[in-house]
Amino acid sequence: MTALAAGVAAAAAFISFVVSASAGLGGSLVLVPALSLLLGTKEGVALAALLLAANNVFKVIAYRQTLPIRLSVGIVAATVVGAFIGARLLLAAPERLVGVAVVVAMAATFVLERRRLRRTLQASAPALALGSGLTSGFSGTSGPLKGVAVRGLGLDRLHMVGAASMVSLAGDATKTAVFAEASLLGGGALAFAAAAMPLMALGTWAGRRLNQSLGEKAFAGLFWGVMAGYTVRLALAW
Repeated sequence: MTALAAGVAAAAAFISFVVSASAGLGGSLVLVPALSLLLGTKEGVALAALLLAANNVFKVIAYRQTLPIRLSVGIVAATVVGAFIGARLLLAAPERLVGVAVVVAMAATFVLERRRLRRTLQASAPALALGSGLTSGFSGTSGPLKGVAVRGLGLDRLHMVGAASMVSLAGDATKTAVFAEASLLGGGALAFAAAAMPLMALGTWAGRRLNQSLGEKAFAGLFWGVMAGYTVRLALAW
């Protein structure tokens, strides 16, 4: 990786860390496209998984007092299973068809939430988490499904970010293990991840401060803004 490429990757990584720590998710929305352009699809997805897994450790520590472990066990387990299968199917699954399903799921979730049908969302959360792991494994990003699954738990803002951080850590760590076994993460990737540690700490601190400064309506706008960003990315990929 050239010095210019490393600088661009570092900037994209920092932005992704801030977004992820403030909304609980969304880091892959910035990081995966940037690294894929710089390194190629497979290597970019693999390095993004490594960086986001490490960053989610910082997020879990930062939100350690608001981690809804009991409520999140089901979607964490489903995400791990989905991420493992999806990572094995990297670039082999029909991504366009999955993208259509993701957009439909997001629209349906928005309608259910507006109508306050939270029990329906809670019941579907594990299935959505499985789908998010699958799409994340083969495309590098879970799309809106992970956010939809976490949102369906009916948590307050801080606990929702805590849950999203745990789910993201589980999924990204699973993908990283699969990609490392497939030799997609060389010494250069590990060195870059180690050098990015200070950016992870700073990005997590900045994202948490941003989260605390937002009102409930502003946070809801941030969350759905990230969801809309995922949807636009899927639409452009078609």
